[in-house]
Amino acid sequence: MKAPRSVAALVFALVLPAAIDGRRAGAAQDEWATARRGMVDSQLRARDIRDRAVLAAMEKVPRHLFVPPETRRRAYEDTPLPIGLEQTISQPYIVAYMTEALQLSRDHAVLEIGTGSGYQAAVLAELVRDVYTIEIVPDLADRARRTLHEAGYRNVHVRAGNGYLGWPERAPFPRIIVTAAPPKVPQALVDQLAVGGNMVLPVGKDFQEMTIVTKTNRGVAQRKTIPVRFVPMVDRYIDKKARQKEEDRR
Repeated sequence: MKAPRSVAALVFALVLPAAIDGRRAGAAQDEWATARRGMVDSQLRARDIRDRAVLAAMEKVPRHLFVPPETRRRAYEDTPLPIGLEQTISQPYIVAYMTEALQLSRDHAVLEIGTGSGYQAAVLAELVRDVYTIEIVPDLADRARRTLHEAGYRNVHVRAGNGYLGWPERAPFPRIIVTAAPPKVPQALVDQLAVGGNMVLPVGKDFQEMTIVTKTNRGVAQRKTIPVRFVPMVDRYIDKKARQKEEDRR
């Protein structure tokens, strides 16, 4: 028995927009995937990032989801981008460089200081068992937690707080990464680094250098690698807008 023409037309009218939307979504996903492949080839492999697992993670993680909508089209460019609240997301090469320098294994738990948008944590989550990440700006911590959850990452644990204090109840960590620059290596983080572990962080004020800290039974050693520029690492967050409102009321 044939369906009445009016019913058939209604079904067609409902199905056609859904099919068009599906094709558009697929095309958009293909566009982002192409952008990621281009980023990996031109920015990472071309600069001697060689770890296959790191390259695969960088090609998989949807960086565009971790930047504000107004800068999304620039997500895969070779540059840091603002994410609000005077913070930035590092350029892809620096994310890959620091990740490779950690020398990760799947069974590692990693402490990250400076969650930011959550992008670095997502890359780490593709490579290790668990990521414990601390962000001093509460609004950023909340935003990163939501973004990571929406992107499907269940092995990232976000805390708002002072990164200088680390995460002592989960220590020691075989790997620690810091994505803001302290003037010197924080002793609390060295204490929370496991023997045999390493920590990667930018160190300095006016002039910063990427530093790899290794901890052995004989002590702690530091090796400086490349000059970098990161936001400074701070031990407390001052909401400038709230402070200005308070001053205006006075």
